[in-house]
Amino acid sequence: MDFREEAAAISGELIALRRELHKIPELGLDLPKTQAAVLAALEGLPLEITLGETSTSVTAVLRGGGPGPAVLLRGDMDALPVTEESGVDFTSEHVGNMHACGHDLHTAGLVGAARLLAAHKDELAGDIVFMFQPGEEGSDGAGHMIAEGVLEAAGRKVEAAYGLHVISDMVPRGVFTTRPGPMMAASSGLFVNVVGKGGHGSRPQAALDPIPVAAEIVTALQTLVTRRFSVFEPIVITVGTFHAGTRHNIIPDNAKFEATVRTFSEEALAQVEKESVKLAEDIAAAHGLKAEVRFDREYPATINDANEAAFVAETVKDLFGEERYAQMPEPVMGSEDFSRVLEAVPGSYMFYGATIKEDPNEAASNHSPRAAFDDAILADGAALLAELAVRRLNRS
Repeated sequence: MDFREEAAAISGELIALRRELHKIPELGLDLPKTQAAVLAALEGLPLEITLGETSTSVTAVLRGGGPGPAVLLRGDMDALPVTEESGVDFTSEHVGNMHACGHDLHTAGLVGAARLLAAHKDELAGDIVFMFQPGEEGSDGAGHMIAEGVLEAAGRKVEAAYGLHVISDMVPRGVFTTRPGPMMAASSGLFVNVVGKGGHGSRPQAALDPIPVAAEIVTALQTLVTRRFSVFEPIVITVGTFHAGTRHNIIPDNAKFEATVRTFSEEALAQVEKESVKLAEDIAAAHGLKAEVRFDREYPATINDANEAAFVAETVKDLFGEERYAQMPEPVMGSEDFSRVLEAVPGSYMFYGATIKEDPNEAASNHSPRAAFDDAILADGAALLAELAVRRLNRS
């Protein structure tokens, strides 16, 4: 099986599919146009296809010609609520939505892997599950698909799982990178509503002003990180929204803010959950106000199996050469719901450089309205997914 050559032969079709998907970005768990495009692209392949019940997911199973385990390949399909400014001539037709994170490439790449593997189905020593997932961007699409049985879609639990994420900056074009152990952080949400008593801005003594109290909590959360946790335990708390008041001379009844919390260990997560809630409540109480606090655990940390990460590195080097692989020096604080898959089965997540710049540090980052991706890298991405699946089946 020469997947590089075979993928190159369908490169134009994969690029066309990616650009079709780029025009129709959809959000969350409900992606009807995207699902229809995926089903059309898979039509005619010898796949057992199941559609999601709680989302527009697509699960496709390819039965190999010989007995063996099952392996899962995943691609996420949803977009972001971003107004596109990339300047490409196939820009988003859904104003306010954009494939700013490259999921259109993930979807087209997984279709490519399905086509490559389907052409060799009789040679496969086991089965392959293709996980076309909506709702990665905050809707826990992986959780929905796992609940509906994607990991057992082949009739038994998959033995390994692999996912590939394109990067518009940081990583040189065409370079794959991963690492053993923690790769991406767990994400949680901290929601604080400081309840005071409104009044006139000229008479603060007659009110209970929630704004300075909420502001004090925001500052104290940063001190919490630096003074209650080891410097060797990575934790980030970033306040992303702060809302209070209607006019400059009115003290409002309440002030609200929301923060994202990023951690890597369960111990750190449990501690920051307990102490951030207590800190907010106690600071408010010290000023005679009340803080209503909610801490939501969202996605767990993305933890690569060490053996599977080494397997990915070895496969990339064998398939493309040493220069196409770079070991990730450290994990990133972004989060990813493929972590739920990796909690259940061994596997590895990896990044793939798709920058349009010679120097990736000059490129707009994922999630930017100016994010742009070189879709010429699609064929090699599809080839790697196919190669990983075949080698993993043969390894068992």
